[in-house]
Amino acid sequence: MRLTLLATAAALGACTFAQAPAAAQVWQADQGDGTFRNPVLYADYPDPDIIRVGEDFYFATTTFVNTPGITILHSKDLVNWEFYSHVVQRIDGSAAYDLEGGNGYRRGLYATSLRHYRGMFYLAVTPVGLHTRIYYAPDPRGPWQYHELDREAFDPGLFIDDDGTGYIATAVNSDGTITLLTLDRDFDRVAASRKVHFVPGGEGSKIVKRNGWYYIFNAVPPRMALTVSRSRSLFGPWETREQLDDRAGGHQGALVDLPDGRWFGFVMVDAGSIGRMTNLSSVFWEDDWPIWGTPEAPGRVPERARKPIDGVPPSQLASSDGFTQASLGMQWQWNHNPDDSAWSLNERPGWLRLHAKRADNLWSARNTLVQKAQGPRSRAVVKLDIAGLRAGDRCGFGTFGQYSATIAASRDPKGHPFLRMSVLESTVSGPREDVRIAEVTISGSDLWLAANADFTTDKGSLSYSVDGKDWVPLGGTFPLAFAWQTGTFQGEQFALSCFNTQSEGGFLDIDSFILQPGDPE
Repeated sequence: MRLTLLATAAALGACTFAQAPAAAQVWQADQGDGTFRNPVLYADYPDPDIIRVGEDFYFATTTFVNTPGITILHSKDLVNWEFYSHVVQRIDGSAAYDLEGGNGYRRGLYATSLRHYRGMFYLAVTPVGLHTRIYYAPDPRGPWQYHELDREAFDPGLFIDDDGTGYIATAVNSDGTITLLTLDRDFDRVAASRKVHFVPGGEGSKIVKRNGWYYIFNAVPPRMALTVSRSRSLFGPWETREQLDDRAGGHQGALVDLPDGRWFGFVMVDAGSIGRMTNLSSVFWEDDWPIWGTPEAPGRVPERARKPIDGVPPSQLASSDGFTQASLGMQWQWNHNPDDSAWSLNERPGWLRLHAKRADNLWSARNTLVQKAQGPRSRAVVKLDIAGLRAGDRCGFGTFGQYSATIAASRDPKGHPFLRMSVLESTVSGPREDVRIAEVTISGSDLWLAANADFTTDKGSLSYSVDGKDWVPLGGTFPLAFAWQTGTFQGEQFALSCFNTQSEGGFLDIDSFILQPGDPE
């Protein structure tokens, strides 16, 4: 299909988003009246682990193959969060994490556990197929170092007892047999291993201690449920009770204490194409058993409740970006380890430049820069300069995940610019591309692209503009989806990409990214 648009970019009158006022809020958990609504983050922050150190809360979340990896968030009230650091700058151990000889989608860094003891932060994580690592740093901003153990502990649940002894609880891929690894004093070697409990279908263990009781929380993915087991000894015997499931609020998480002695629970819930989101709930105790919710409404996560801590103003995680800083904002990640020679914030100050490296399609293209899409609806707009593109380039913007829809700019053999819209679906047999629009001729070098994601209907759409004012839809709607067997094992993301299907190509300059509330599809 071929379309033609006769237009010239109105550079003087066009809006430059890097200079625009802050974007309107997409989702705000803090209601500004002393209450909050769930989820606390309406985006894909899976496998949460939250700890308190003094009056500060830290939240560690899974990032799979995205780098930098393992995001740490910070909060003063468990509701309003900020980006704080990434633990892993590059994933090593496999060439696939560099997109060489295959890809690392749905692998990489899985569920982590974060702990603090005597001035040091510790984080346990097991890169898929590799041995477990214990990262450590005196400051969660890093830099982080790690010890590597001699075995692979799936979804390691790190716990440090009052005497400083470290343990890891692990259950292999929903096997349900919980093994407790005892670590040596430096947390760099397994000193002992013992099977201590069995929770049918259990994994994702987290250990908490209160009033002389040990509690192990386990996710049960086959039932999308959460259990809790308690014992006076880490080695058992244990007794187990049901806690929650996704219908009541979530299926993987644990508890965190507040400075005043109260407890709150955090749990993730599978929420469709947005991915897995974190819910927060007060917890009360009955006969030394934790019960989510309140005595008036026990056993469920509330949709809305009093904030755990008053006095913290509403805020949102960073999203929009004018690329004016010396480094990328922590809201951004690469789809794999990046090729640092092929991107720059310095070659054109105030712009992000992506050089087009050779790739067959978006799924195998390195240096795709992604950011979590947000719900319930969001619209992301980028302003681009395509003057540096060459024939064979596919450089543009769209979604990334199980369905990756992109409007890509390129040039024909005579150097004339055009747009292409395609939807690449990740399937069990590999990526499958549907070219919706093969060529739309444009003129000029300024280009605006927009991606809409409606997570209430699981539909997305793309559009473009050559003046930042008048928008043209391109390619129709497309699905938004999440599945663990295909895609990236994450909710749909927004993605800036640039590659060449023939050889080394040109480059794409990105002036700005702005996130706004989306319209219904």
